[in-house]
Amino acid sequence: MSILVVGSVALDTVETPFTKMESVLGGAASYFATAGSLYDQVNLVGIVGSDFPQEHLDFWHDHNIDLTGLQIEEGKTFHWHGRYHMDMNSRDTLDTQLGVFGDFHPVVPEVYRESELVFLANIQPDLQLEVLDQMPANRFTVLDTMELWINITRPKLEEVMKRVDVLLMSEEEVRQFTGQASIPAGVNELYKFGLKYIVVKLGSYGALLYGADGTYFSAPAYPLEEVVDPTGAGDSFGGGFMGYLSQTRPDAQGRYSIDDLKRAVVHGNILGSFACSTFGIDGLRVLTMEHIIARYRDLVRYSHFEPNGITR
Repeated sequence: MSILVVGSVALDTVETPFTKMESVLGGAASYFATAGSLYDQVNLVGIVGSDFPQEHLDFWHDHNIDLTGLQIEEGKTFHWHGRYHMDMNSRDTLDTQLGVFGDFHPVVPEVYRESELVFLANIQPDLQLEVLDQMPANRFTVLDTMELWINITRPKLEEVMKRVDVLLMSEEEVRQFTGQASIPAGVNELYKFGLKYIVVKLGSYGALLYGADGTYFSAPAYPLEEVVDPTGAGDSFGGGFMGYLSQTRPDAQGRYSIDDLKRAVVHGNILGSFACSTFGIDGLRVLTMEHIIARYRDLVRYSHFEPNGITR
């Protein structure tokens, strides 16, 4: 099943305590599309400037990513400059230049409107609403967001939340949005928007899946000896999550099984781990399904335990 993603495409400058890289291909849609295309066709809606390198477009053309919805306008591509702290979890934004993204309004091509899966990457909620207004209401839709939109556009973000099936949030964002110190308590607050499932991203500790039907699942992160660049790990998580679902079939009501959703979270963690292995999307460029399957088997082995360990 094809996947629609709407989000940012960027040329980033990334600094870590160990090195600095400039003009790195980034942006939420870039990471998501590259990860998701390992599973199925990804239809990308976004915008870049006339300075965007042709080599990136050629790579996507060759990797199951349809660029009919990618606008190319005269001007500069969106640019983000960030510096990571020694823990590689926290970071400071040093500069943001919107370029042509500042005037972006997503246009979903007619051919994309048949996409069965829709991923709203962490762009402005106004733009996410524009996408939803162009899509059939029965599509399975996943929303990603970030601290900035919680702070400055919360009412619009709440509107989007009421119209999607799954919400992705980091544990810090759950606490920020709900005012609850406890993640389970915060998740219960989020259900009031009609969400079916909530995925809480825990960074290097994995992810949690909560369902309004009482589902709870804890998926471990893949253990990495070295994190080179965590930028885009959450977006790559989304690509793995939606990519796996594209290989399954929902029921007649468009609902996915709990087991498929659990496996999708594990695939999300795996794609996020590959994204951290080098700068930009380079950690995803050379992946094959065999690499993904190998890490999936590792995680099954690492996290399995027997139920007969109860002694009383």
